[in-house]
Amino acid sequence: MKMAKEKNIGTDTKKADKECNDNNCPFHGSLRCRGRIFVGTVTGTKMHKTATVEWARRNYLQKYERYEKRRTRLKAHNPPCISAQDGDIVKIMECRPLSKTKNFVIIEKFGKEKGFKEKVEALEESKFKKAEKEEEKAEENESPKS
Repeated sequence: MKMAKEKNIGTDTKKADKECNDNNCPFHGSLRCRGRIFVGTVTGTKMHKTATVEWARRNYLQKYERYEKRRTRLKAHNPPCISAQDGDIVKIMECRPLSKTKNFVIIEKFGKEKGFKEKVEALEESKFKKAEKEEEKAEENESPKS
């Protein structure tokens, strides 16, 4: 039996455990990775072989001599051999454009982010409460005052 040669993608990462036949996989396909490397959390995997990766950063405001929190969101290719899910902490690396918005590929999965489910549930609950308050205000404005 012929062993597949370990492919060097240009950075130190754990090799993917599973095999895949995806042409856009840096380990098993022909996709070449180069450029920037980021670490972030997967926030969405609803698109086919695509994940939304997000991380927080601080931006300095010179006028106020303070920092503000900002977040960066990128679309990254999610190869079947890695198959990252919501809440996973991943390393992404730049590659050639794979679509209009995808210029990165997931190269390593570190594990789950602690408290990710609770954070998502709290966000959904706050959206629901906002909608209820807006409905109450609309009802107050519509009812005639006697």
